[in-house]
Amino acid sequence: MANNIPWQERPANSKEVLWRYDQNPIIDRYAIPSSNSIFNSAVVPFKDGYAGVFRCDNKAVQMNIFAGFSKNGIDWEIEHDPIDFSPGNTEMIDSDYKYDPRVTFIEDRYWITWCNGYHGPTIGIGYTFDFKEFYQCENAFLPFNRNGVLFPKKIKGKYAMLSRPSDNGHTPFGDIYISYSPDMKYWGEHRCVMKVSPFEESAWQCTKIGAGPVPILTDEGWLLFYHGVINTCNGFRYSIGAAILDENEPDKVKYRSQPYLLAPAELYEMAGDVPNVIFPCAALHSEKEDKLALYYGAADTVTSVAFGHITEIVDFVKNNSL
Repeated sequence: MANNIPWQERPANSKEVLWRYDQNPIIDRYAIPSSNSIFNSAVVPFKDGYAGVFRCDNKAVQMNIFAGFSKNGIDWEIEHDPIDFSPGNTEMIDSDYKYDPRVTFIEDRYWITWCNGYHGPTIGIGYTFDFKEFYQCENAFLPFNRNGVLFPKKIKGKYAMLSRPSDNGHTPFGDIYISYSPDMKYWGEHRCVMKVSPFEESAWQCTKIGAGPVPILTDEGWLLFYHGVINTCNGFRYSIGAAILDENEPDKVKYRSQPYLLAPAELYEMAGDVPNVIFPCAALHSEKEDKLALYYGAADTVTSVAFGHITEIVDFVKNNSL
């Protein structure tokens, strides 16, 4: 939970549950000298401001993750060199690429997950105490897997992570699973959480789905934002939905949005390196103020933010559930 999170009131002419920041995108594709694009990144409260781990593809389109800092969650200073990991719970820290990070604080440190290149995409795990020194752990799963998202606290004494088993390319399928670990090294007890929806019932999420930001605990259960994909005649189209998972048994879905919450509509979401993509990776929230700032990659090119009230989002999901 964070106080004084980035915020902009809903436009007077809008009735949307999520609304965009009118100064989007907040991070341009060329924000650091080497970058071709900066998107699908994660931010958390840190000290008197915020820290983040950012996906920055360079001008050779090599994918890597970089640390960054902000006082207000909008204006970011991103390091010019990628994160240099030291061995954590393993000496095997090989990596062909790193992308689409998530970050959460659990107990005494900030845990980072990302899509890690090790004979194909899998889920990399690392941690930091200060966003200066970083430690890489064992990969969570065998290839192929993407969208590894940790819960922000242990569940029944174990770490819990959502993921989306995939293939080695631009996967034309994908459902959300959960796995557990006693030590952030060995993972098992894999359970299916949520599958794609039938085309006739909710087409925007009929091709593949994947977990987005770290889940947020509410009175109704875990609020999970996720991306959903439809394969159109113009290619994949990524939008944002939300679900509510049982607090103690998060493989059980209590509610799931039939309509999307946010879909590509602005130019910076529809035009870029990969058109028609909204991909959420982080959320700052204040339970006391009932506010949420949702960070998302737009068109695989830039980083943007949208706002909403947590109670309204929960009510929307409950009242418009599949």
